[in-house]
Amino acid sequence: MAKKVENFSGTGRRKSSIARVRLVEGNGTITVNGKDLNEYFGAETLKYIVKQPLTVTDTTSKYDVICTVKGGGFTGQAGAIRHGIARALLEVNAEEYRQALKTNGFLTRDSRMKERKKYGLKKARKAPQFSKR
Repeated sequence: MAKKVENFSGTGRRKSSIARVRLVEGNGTITVNGKDLNEYFGAETLKYIVKQPLTVTDTTSKYDVICTVKGGGFTGQAGAIRHGIARALLEVNAEEYRQALKTNGFLTRDSRMKERKKYGLKKARKAPQFSKR
């Protein structure tokens, strides 16, 4: 009989980005939307943001990360993936990893969203140009 592979999942959100993350036992490969992490994110800072929860909990080479992310820009997507990985790690071992993840702020959802446009204005707060005459 085949060995059952453990799957741990977590959903991460930031601004308008939503990431569905799966942790599978492996050697530390991170796949985003079917592409390798280095191929998907160009900037080193974004790659660093994605890897932070794994680095803090010393599980970088323990799990493969497979995630699908949509919406928002690259920075929001990286933050959403980080949030999803942190939530998935809680499923793995909550009592061991929770303190480290919480003190670094990886479990807190960044709730900043775009403010809605108001009537009579051009954007959320930008008023039309004023002319005296």
